[in-house]
This record gives sequence, structure tokens and C-alpha cells, in this order.
Amino acid sequence: MKFSKYLAVPALLLFISASTFAQEMTKEEWQNEMTREKAKLESLQKESATLQSDVNTLKNTKLQSYEDCMNEVYALVGAKKADVDNFRTVVSELEGKINRKEGPKADREKDLLALKQNKISALPEFFDKVHVDMQKALDAWTETTDIKESDINYSVVKGDCLWKIAGKKDHYKNGFAWPKIYQANRDQIKNPNLIYPKQNFKIPSLTQDEKAKYDKLKKNYKPAPVK
Repeated sequence: MKFSKYLAVPALLLFISASTFAQEMTKEEWQNEMTREKAKLESLQKESATLQSDVNTLKNTKLQSYEDCMNEVYALVGAKKADVDNFRTVVSELEGKINRKEGPKADREKDLLALKQNKISALPEFFDKVHVDMQKALDAWTETTDIKESDINYSVVKGDCLWKIAGKKDHYKNGFAWPKIYQANRDQIKNPNLIYPKQNFKIPSLTQDEKAKYDKLKKNYKPAPVK
């Protein structure tokens, strides 16, 4: 019984408030309020119908495949997928050469210029790397052409090869270090398998890291068994 009495009080207050609100509104005001609410309802119904129409349109729309979309993008620069794949490989190779400072630097600058002039470099995948990042790496590359005091000169004789020169006791005593001589003399050596008598090569000293790397290659080398 007490619980019922507690519920009766809020219910009575609500009834009194509703009655008072209804008494405060005139018939005209009530009709105007109903008109506004009806207008809102009609607006919401129209909006709902428009949204449903858009949903139906999307359901019936045939979407392009990802491959078709990319082919359209490639066509904008006059290329096909195979062309872009080849360009990606060239970019990766040149980026590695620049990061490793495989000189001469002038050759890498020419290589990068060729990539920049290719329309494919305008694609979002390549633009920042080719036109910004790789150029910054080239700009930061300081190429030293002077011979260090610790470097020596060597005049090629008949029967020499880079492996043999690197293995001499006056040089590295390790044929695996031949790339060091090759990189230091790229202005004369176009093909590491072809050197000629009377060519004068710089034999630069190895850094500790380089010496350790080539010593490890020599240590781990296992010649193929003789048949």
C-alpha cells in the first residue's frame, strides 16, 4: 500500500502539469504546433526515400576491378603494367647503388635524370622517391677522387685480373676484395672481367669493416669438387 501511494504522487503531478500545459495553449497554437510536426515528418519521409533510392542505385552499380582502375591510371602516363613493373625494378636497383655509393657519382646522376624524365615517375608510387628522396641521397653523397696517402698505384701487366691483383701480398692478400679495386677505378674499368696491360689502378686501403667482410667470404669459401 505504501509503495502504491509513492507512485500515485508523481503520476498526479504529471497529470496536473499536462493539464496546465494544455490549458495554456490555445486551439490555434495547438493546430500550429501540429502543422509544424507534420511538416517535419514529411521532410524526414522524403529524406528517407532519397536515401533508399541512393542505396538502390549503388546496389545496381557495377564497380570496376582494382586491376582495371590501375590500368586506367597507367594509361594516363602512356604505360602498361609491364612498363611500370620494369620501371619499379630499375628504381630499386638505382636506389641501392646510390645508397651503397657505387660510383662514379656522375653516372648515378645521369641514371636518376633518366628516371625523372620518364612519365612513369609521375605516378604516386614513384614521385616522392624519384624526384625527392633519391635526389637528396645523391646531394648528400660526397665523392672523393683524390688518392689517400695509404693508397697505392698498380700498373696492370699481362695475365692480371682483379681477383689476382686483390690477392697480391702487397695489396689485400684476398681475391674476394676485388670489388674495392673495381669501385675505385670505375673511370677506367667498364667491365670488371676486362682489364688491360699498362692500365694504372688505384689500390685503396680497406676499412676495418670491409676487411672483416672479405675475410669472412674467404674463410667460408668452399671450392666446387673437381670431377
